[in-house]
Amino acid sequence: MSAVMIARKVRKWEKLPGKNSFCCDGRVMMARQKGVFYLTVFLIVGTCSLFFAFECPYLATHLSPAIPVFAIVLFLFVMAMLLRTSFSDPGVLPRALPEEATFIEMEIEAANGNVPAGQRPPPRIRNVQINGQIVKLKYCHTCKIFRPPRASHCSICDNCVDRFDHHCPWVGNCVGKRNYRYFYLFTLSLSLLTIYIFTFAIVHVVMRSVDSGFVKTLQDTPGTVLEVLVCFFTLWSVVGLTGFHSYLISLNQTTNEDIKGSWSGKNRLQNPYSHKNIVKNCCEVLCGPAYPSVLDRRGLTQDDLPVPASTAAQSNPVPQTTKTTAPLIPNEHTPDDAKSSIADSAISHAEKGSPSPKKEKPSTPAKVPPLASPETDVEASIIIAKEKAL
Repeated sequence: MSAVMIARKVRKWEKLPGKNSFCCDGRVMMARQKGVFYLTVFLIVGTCSLFFAFECPYLATHLSPAIPVFAIVLFLFVMAMLLRTSFSDPGVLPRALPEEATFIEMEIEAANGNVPAGQRPPPRIRNVQINGQIVKLKYCHTCKIFRPPRASHCSICDNCVDRFDHHCPWVGNCVGKRNYRYFYLFTLSLSLLTIYIFTFAIVHVVMRSVDSGFVKTLQDTPGTVLEVLVCFFTLWSVVGLTGFHSYLISLNQTTNEDIKGSWSGKNRLQNPYSHKNIVKNCCEVLCGPAYPSVLDRRGLTQDDLPVPASTAAQSNPVPQTTKTTAPLIPNEHTPDDAKSSIADSAISHAEKGSPSPKKEKPSTPAKVPPLASPETDVEASIIIAKEKAL
């Protein structure tokens, strides 16, 4: 059975390459590996729930009602920054179209010339100058583009990300140009929330131990013990991560550049993106403009869908058109120009007749009365043509 290609409109996020997952009609963009992200949400929500259930009622009564209020505000800010980092486009660069990729390949071949067989071709790079420093633009064989400065290809998401920092499994997304500030605010606020809960959990145990003893307090508040253990083991990693990114922001440097030693070590190159001022670097990273996404995830595009011919005929029936012709016999409403053409066509059809004409009988010619108008002339010619055909 033959198939018919029917074009239908789909959202661009449905046809995007790479290893990302989309929700809410393309508004939410994440990596496919989201198991650690769910663990992050569980740890934050679970620890805060225990704090609100065990410590907050006692501390609000004996110390200050502002303690649970501030904890709620800090918790909501942490969750907002986490979701903003996880659900946003980190700065994914679109891949080259087939025509663009062919043109780039032709440019590279023309620049490199003919490479002898068995010899390795030269690396595909381009040099640009940024603030007096030569920066190399590397060619991505997957995306078929020359990556802009500070961009890199993420092997987990299989996309080139502008100002790529790292892929963070704890947030379930890449961290790049468009969501780095939200990631930093998430780690900073999470550090404050962890210290806040850890501190007041210890205060709660100490205050209750004065009245009922330390052992009795631990037996009465098992949730507090669990909170202290979780906060103790997560405090060092979260605070250390925040301090490391604070150091990178002060230098206007990314994690990827720091690991590769792009501006230190053997290269001995100066960072062309640094303003040589901590305040200016922090303002550029944290207070710079919000960059729009270049993917246009919710835009419409055409998609050719193969459909069986029978189904296509049923869904799209061909309208039948009737061809209208002029009347063979003229009347008083027929224009004079059309009457002559009608008469000529009638005579030609009459002359063709049947392939084996019968023997004609002698007949007396009909007497035609004198014509008084052009209409009667046409009618008479039609009558004569019919008699000849017989």
